[in-house]
Amino acid sequence: MRLFFLIILSAFQLSNAQDTLPLFNPELPVELRIDDLIKRLTLKEKASLMLHNNPAIERLGIPEYNWWNECLHGVGRAGKATVFPQATGLAASFDEDLLFRVATAISDEARAKHNEALKKNSRLQYTGLSFWTPNVNIFRDPRWGRGQETYGEDPYLTSSLGVAFVKGLQGNNPKYLKTAACAKHFAVHSGPEESRHHFNVLPESRDFRETYLPAFKSLSDAGVEAIMCAYNRVYDEPCCGSNLLLKKILRDEWKFQGHIVSDCWALDDFWLRHKVTETQVESAVLAANAGVNLNCGYIYGYLPEAVEKGLIPESLVDENLRPVLRTRFKLGLFDPIGMNPYDTLSAGIVNCKKHKALALESACKSMVLLKNKNNILPLDKSKIKSLFVSGPAAANFEVLVGNYNGFSGEMVTVLEGIVNRCDAGTVVDYSMGCLFNTDSVFHGEWQAGYAEVTIAVIGLSRLLEGENGDAMLSDHGGDRKEIGLPANQIEFIRKMRKAAGEKPLIVVITAGSAVSVPEIAEMADALIYAWYPGEQGGNAVADVIFGNYNPAGRLPVTIYEKTTDLPAFDDYSMENRTYRYFKGKPLYPFGFGLSYTKFDYSDLKTDKSSYNTKNDTIKIKVLVKNSGITDGEEVIQLYIKNITSKEKMPNKMLKGFKRLPIKTGKQDIIEFNVPVKSLEIWNETKQQYEILKGKYELQAASSSEDVKQKLIIEIK
Repeated sequence: MRLFFLIILSAFQLSNAQDTLPLFNPELPVELRIDDLIKRLTLKEKASLMLHNNPAIERLGIPEYNWWNECLHGVGRAGKATVFPQATGLAASFDEDLLFRVATAISDEARAKHNEALKKNSRLQYTGLSFWTPNVNIFRDPRWGRGQETYGEDPYLTSSLGVAFVKGLQGNNPKYLKTAACAKHFAVHSGPEESRHHFNVLPESRDFRETYLPAFKSLSDAGVEAIMCAYNRVYDEPCCGSNLLLKKILRDEWKFQGHIVSDCWALDDFWLRHKVTETQVESAVLAANAGVNLNCGYIYGYLPEAVEKGLIPESLVDENLRPVLRTRFKLGLFDPIGMNPYDTLSAGIVNCKKHKALALESACKSMVLLKNKNNILPLDKSKIKSLFVSGPAAANFEVLVGNYNGFSGEMVTVLEGIVNRCDAGTVVDYSMGCLFNTDSVFHGEWQAGYAEVTIAVIGLSRLLEGENGDAMLSDHGGDRKEIGLPANQIEFIRKMRKAAGEKPLIVVITAGSAVSVPEIAEMADALIYAWYPGEQGGNAVADVIFGNYNPAGRLPVTIYEKTTDLPAFDDYSMENRTYRYFKGKPLYPFGFGLSYTKFDYSDLKTDKSSYNTKNDTIKIKVLVKNSGITDGEEVIQLYIKNITSKEKMPNKMLKGFKRLPIKTGKQDIIEFNVPVKSLEIWNETKQQYEILKGKYELQAASSSEDVKQKLIIEIK
């Protein structure tokens, strides 16, 4: 009885403390609440709150919190959630509004799952509100296994989609963050995976400034709450200990106001792999001096020792702790439940009908039609009596989800999607046909000779490409050595083509990266790039095949013809990489994608013919008409090319895009407003940005190579 009384008394005292301490008073300014909390913390407690797995500070009534949570394309690793297409698939939509709506749905589910976890007194990893998403590294080389997590190879596309995603995650409440987004991995980080913990990148300053930094700058300007520093070194400094990256650029130049988090166990790399420090204490000091606020790992547990030895002052710990605490306050984690408007989100919203419909829309919008010989697609399912579905990806769960995923409990494979869309009188048969990457194992290809149409679903999965340690079938740490398909899959399609004869062979490719498929493109009558399309992927593929949806996805990456077209994987120069600098002819260019209808462009014009280099804006209009026989969407792309400068310049630069539905026979005027400032380049001699005067060509295009209209303007 005495023990029970003491427990009740303790709880009462704790509740009373929370009622009276300024740090728990939601009416006070956040900075004053932070001041109050910091002065009450011991040095050891301060250090503990700068680790990703914050312990509870029971004497102050502060619960534990784990900063490590994932939501790359749906709340990840936390059970039930809507699974949207992998990031490269979302990028293929070329649709900022879609990414905003997807991120809004994800943040709704994240809050609901967090609220439900709290009801069980659970604060486990992956139930929090700080999400280490999005990945805005540039997908400079298709061999990188983690490229699937990005928005492709172009800085402008990545910036635009990344900003939309961050806005959807963080919400628009003036006081509270819905969730805290994080731009990663800062900076110049895109493989190889096997050497990510110790490689050093020495990029040319123009590549650094014009390719690798812009997306991070855009997200910083948009108010992203956190930025994650990468494992590798840049210009000889570990990213998480870099004075250049974290202080000069991020804090001083960009005025970034959020918190900086290390990639997980990146501070361990200082002394174990980069060899720039000798001990854990020295590693903690290096990161603290660089301005890292939150350590995913354990190294910041040595901060008290560093202070005691006089290596850093405790005031530096306080300074670095402040942005982390500010994020927790902005999330409402120190306020009474019910005060935050997001506290009302409940379990019913998780994978609800609306979100499932959005997952289907997203998957449909991500589909890229690469080939459609003799307009074989869409198929008229009312007339087809038999279909044969085959291939290692046809009934495979892994190809739907990519990595960093959740699980909805209703994952629709391509086989299931096709069956779903066919009537009861249509014969649909299936055989796996071959494995993903095992030679000389084939089965059932003869059935292609008996079906009216064969649908082969091949490609990669997260077992073949992904993060180091996760891609179980990769021999290269998650990366790929060659950019083509495994040889056995090519042989499988040869057998299918031979068995099918003159009857249609439709090939669907699953992948998170650009896969070179010249042999497949030659043999297939129709070719669909499906990416890792999420929980509704199978239904989306079927909707495209049967014409329920007119495809309008566009490639956010260049598909090269062969691996030897590329520089060495570990060469971070942009020379001969991506559509901006590639000198050869790609198999499929950046921005490419076919439709079941036809669009005509005309009347490209600007508001004037010349502009100044101050604060001018280029106002552009182009008329686009659907001259085909069916309704559809067009992705209008605006490229700009400097045609007078003798400087090393990109082939062209994407500076605008709009995805627009246009009914058959109708037309629309598309407008772009391009700030002249967005044309600036980095002057390597002056070490500053400048706008080159001269003539520029504006291109209204349906891909980086299919220019429909162009005109010349001048910057004076």
